[in-house]
Amino acid sequence: MASPSSTQGVPAGSGVPEAIHRRRWAILVVLMFSVLVVVLDNSILNVAMKTIASPKPTGLGATQSQLEWAINSYTLVFAGLLFTAGILGDRIGRKKVLLGGMAVFGMGSVLAAFSGSPGELIGFRALMGLGAAFVMPATLAILVNVFEREEQAKAIGIWVAAVGLAIAIGPITGGLLLEHFWWGSVFFVNVPIVIVGLIAMVVLVPDSRDPAPGRVDPLGVLLSVVGLVLLVYGIIKGGQLADFTDAQVLGSIAAGLAVLALFVVHEKRSDHPAIDIGYFRNPAFSAAIAAVALVFFALMGVTFFMVFYTQSVRGYSALESGLLILPLAVAQLIFAPRARLVVERFGARAVCTCGMLLVAATMSGFLLLGVHTPIVVLEVLFFAQGTGMAHIMPPVTTGIMQALPRQKAGSGSALNNTFRQVGGALGVAVLGSVLSAAYRDRIRDTLAAVPGLPESVQRSAGESVEATMGVAEKLGPRGQSLVGPAQDAFVHAMHITALGSAGVAVLGALVVLAFLPGKEGSGRAPDDGRPYSREEASADR
Repeated sequence: MASPSSTQGVPAGSGVPEAIHRRRWAILVVLMFSVLVVVLDNSILNVAMKTIASPKPTGLGATQSQLEWAINSYTLVFAGLLFTAGILGDRIGRKKVLLGGMAVFGMGSVLAAFSGSPGELIGFRALMGLGAAFVMPATLAILVNVFEREEQAKAIGIWVAAVGLAIAIGPITGGLLLEHFWWGSVFFVNVPIVIVGLIAMVVLVPDSRDPAPGRVDPLGVLLSVVGLVLLVYGIIKGGQLADFTDAQVLGSIAAGLAVLALFVVHEKRSDHPAIDIGYFRNPAFSAAIAAVALVFFALMGVTFFMVFYTQSVRGYSALESGLLILPLAVAQLIFAPRARLVVERFGARAVCTCGMLLVAATMSGFLLLGVHTPIVVLEVLFFAQGTGMAHIMPPVTTGIMQALPRQKAGSGSALNNTFRQVGGALGVAVLGSVLSAAYRDRIRDTLAAVPGLPESVQRSAGESVEATMGVAEKLGPRGQSLVGPAQDAFVHAMHITALGSAGVAVLGALVVLAFLPGKEGSGRAPDDGRPYSREEASADR
């Protein structure tokens, strides 16, 4: 740090006031709960899809398209507003933004739980996405402002582990709730967590912001929102149609990229930019951002098909499927908080490259899975995948956050989360389309061979393994001949998709190998190593 500490009990050179330094771990726990509820909600919804699709009063009678938009409305608003939320946190105070985001998220959860129609559910999910967009950047930005640089890697590792835990316990929690309560309980469960979190935030979490934010850049903010929304919408639409050559898809993606390019040009020319584009000229910073996007592209694509493998092919319940993901969370809980120790010894480049290659290996390992493969094989693969993730996300997230001055922590966190969200959405859309196309191609002849099955039914039955199973059930004994081929076709499609995920993870390994700093650069900020001053760190506490 820039100057020696004059405050007893605070590390030498500290920019963090003693009172905040003493309660930093309690603050981290509160921030983890904030992240937990936001990430948990997305993973918990996946297991409720079948129930929500059921006719009233069991569910809402939602169609496949409505179910997709119940997920995507959240993603679209969340991804589109992340960057804006980070900028607002830097300007008006991260605690204020966090409290507001949690309150909106809680209100959206209550409304979603008591939705009377699929349309209402889609709208209230968008409201939840609005709240979540203000929560995620604020948590990481506050973390960077209450921990000294030497402890940030450890704290970020714990933060990443909380994200992994939420992804794993979401399906378990959803399965338990659906066994005992109505479908809306998967949203209503957020409410007590939000209430406790809000109280703890008011008591424990300090406020911080950029002490010299400069003038507002409304054009830059508007361009970022419009560009991200168009881009994510195009990606989602391409996944829904399983056709990225559709004019609507290409038009939306092209328009989004064009607006984002205009945003970059505007930011470079502005004397008061929302984000300094010059940071992307730093190869280490850009590589860390790219690594986040690529690893979530690969991971979310696999998560998408794994639910269908465990439930539709292997016959596990929603709760059992959730329990099967536990090894991934356990690995992250074990290794993510300790990743900094490995980085200190071998450097971020070596650790992240090995982590990426391990993720690629586990993706390739899904080729071992068949209709009757011992389930322990899947558990080993999940544990190895979680281990790889635990050695990627903490180092790259730390690199991103330490590349920017502390007063710009909200913008740095927003960039991290935006690229993660866009990468994940792209992974689900692209790899989901690959899965769908491969499955449809494999099952087409089998469906055509069923006597008396109309062509329109053949088309709808070929959309997914769930659709084929539904037709088989309606046909009764005559449809039993479809079950085995449908399972085999899905496993074949899953193998192709897994290879695509592995290829993306290998690309990520090459990026970090080429551009992340080695051992000699792991302890410094990836830009110029500029230390934080006390004024930067303690502004507006």
